[in-house]
Amino acid sequence: MTKTIIKNVCVYILLLLVAFVTVLPFIWMVSASLKTQATIFQNSMQLIPKDPVWSNYGDVWRKVPFATFYLNTIKITILSTVGTLISASLAAYAFAKLKFPGNDKLFLLFLATMMIPGQAIMIPQFEIMKNLGLVNTHWALILLTLFNPYGVFLLRQFLLQLPDDLNESARIDGCSEFGIFMRIIMPLAKPALVTLGIFTLLGSWNDFLNPLIYLSQEKLYTIQLGIRYFQQVNGADYPLIMAATTMSLIPMIIIYLFAQRYFIEGIAVTGTKG
Repeated sequence: MTKTIIKNVCVYILLLLVAFVTVLPFIWMVSASLKTQATIFQNSMQLIPKDPVWSNYGDVWRKVPFATFYLNTIKITILSTVGTLISASLAAYAFAKLKFPGNDKLFLLFLATMMIPGQAIMIPQFEIMKNLGLVNTHWALILLTLFNPYGVFLLRQFLLQLPDDLNESARIDGCSEFGIFMRIIMPLAKPALVTLGIFTLLGSWNDFLNPLIYLSQEKLYTIQLGIRYFQQVNGADYPLIMAATTMSLIPMIIIYLFAQRYFIEGIAVTGTKG
């Protein structure tokens, strides 16, 4: 009994240490956002500032069009997430529930595209977007996310667990294939859809490389590109940069807190029974 208690205490202490080390960079970022340029690196591990400078957060909005960056990012993130969920769920349903010759081979070929490094297709993608006249538009960033092999794989593994009897019963009752997809399969796939939605949302919101490649006008910048622009305009003003970075993370933290139940449930189901 005593050994069990000691073992549990040791495990909890270890978990607390790992958790603290994991969140320490975030805590330091918030702490640095409330300091001045002169004090940010003095006693840099003093996580609670003596005189918090809350005006740093207001200065960020006044010195660059931060609201425009925010709205651009929200627009791209929402359209990318919705588009990915639609395209990935349709493809996953076809691979999981529709029987046609070469289904498995086609899926393996589709899955093999995950092995191609992103850097290898960066130039072809840019040339395609350039020929479509989409460079310097938000549509380039949105369309890039619609082809998501990982999302298709995640949803397909989930849909494979659903019994085929559901589809057969609905077909006998006269329901169309699209009706089965919308009325029966999609409501049951809610945990996996939420998981994919969170992954896509996080990826789009935090994406820096693609906006850097495709956007060159200030009015089109996303929030991640805006932080870099802020640094170019105002120099290495670290407290303000930390304040901008903290504000860029707030929507993601709120969404994760509200959706974490679905996130964990989706990961558990797709990970253990795929």
